[in-house]
Amino acid sequence: MTIVKAIFWGSLLLAGYVYFIYPVIATLLAGALKRRVNKGRITPRVSIVIAAFNEEAHIGATIENKLKLDYPKDRLEIIVASDGSTDATDGIVKGYADRGVRLIRQEKRQGKTAALNMAVPMATGEIIVFSDSNSIYAPGALRELVSNFADPTVGYVTGKMVYVNNDGSVIGDGCSAYMKYENWLRALETSLGSVVGVDGGIDAVRKSLYSAMRPDQIPDFVLPLKVVEKGYRVVYDPEALLNENSLGASSDEYRMRVRVSLRSLHALRDMRHLLNPAKYGLFSWQLLSHKVLRYGVFAFLGAMYVLNLALAGEVLYRTVFVLQNLFYASALAGLYIEKNGRKNVRLFYIPFYFCVINLAAAHAFWKFLHNEKQAVWVPRKG
Repeated sequence: MTIVKAIFWGSLLLAGYVYFIYPVIATLLAGALKRRVNKGRITPRVSIVIAAFNEEAHIGATIENKLKLDYPKDRLEIIVASDGSTDATDGIVKGYADRGVRLIRQEKRQGKTAALNMAVPMATGEIIVFSDSNSIYAPGALRELVSNFADPTVGYVTGKMVYVNNDGSVIGDGCSAYMKYENWLRALETSLGSVVGVDGGIDAVRKSLYSAMRPDQIPDFVLPLKVVEKGYRVVYDPEALLNENSLGASSDEYRMRVRVSLRSLHALRDMRHLLNPAKYGLFSWQLLSHKVLRYGVFAFLGAMYVLNLALAGEVLYRTVFVLQNLFYASALAGLYIEKNGRKNVRLFYIPFYFCVINLAAAHAFWKFLHNEKQAVWVPRKG
């Protein structure tokens, strides 16, 4: 029983460490280190690259949004990299040719990463900005994003993703809460030196630091890690705002999370040398805490539940087991509410979303063990 108890409490400690203890330690270290970004009002030439596959419903609005950004028009280039689109996407983009928008077509569909690898070398900007096909920037977002590059130590910048949940769905509320938590962590990690995770919808990199990636690699995870590898900072700017609609169905969110988790696990394997603290210092600890252990939380939760059954003869463990069941019952209630079409029931959205992302991580880990990879996918329905 001693070993069983040790594993139980170890699993509980690790799960708690990932979501609570790590942020507390990061807060204390951020207060001590206070690494700032020396922003400045600069206007280098910028290329906004939008990878698109069958985005006829969104691409027009996205291009209009980028054309209206508060940035000198003679210093801005917009490129749409069409990944073998078969709908009206290309035709819509061509309609903006007289306003300077360039269409680059990848004839054989190979995925977002391959499209970026094709488009970036053709871009004329000193700074490359990555936008999704449904990403709507605040008017001043581009200026805020670019201002970080006045600091020569900065190589990559990510903005603030704000998920809009217009339909009041349970999964949408959970997604919004999760992004608020992630954005808070990124602000802390910027004060430590570099953030670990970014949002692919509003990111920017110095073109000189762009590294071509394999088609199966996830660009908004691998590319920032490569920038850190080269000795530059990856920072978060909460003033560079992006609005995107959250997904309204847990099935859509689940599929997206499985895909992102699977590609991230492969990225962690590819970039595992960054876990060497002797060479990468504090960032190695951040990467271990924020990503490696985060993707393992499903295992800690499973061990806690199973071992709790074996220990339920004691009052303390029986109490913990009841609390675990109440939490998972709340998640099931969230699922029931979603399936029955009820909206704005906020009591259950956190446990429901927590279970969705950890089940997705478990599913992704199973695929990872079988060496499954994913380079292409159907665009999200947000």
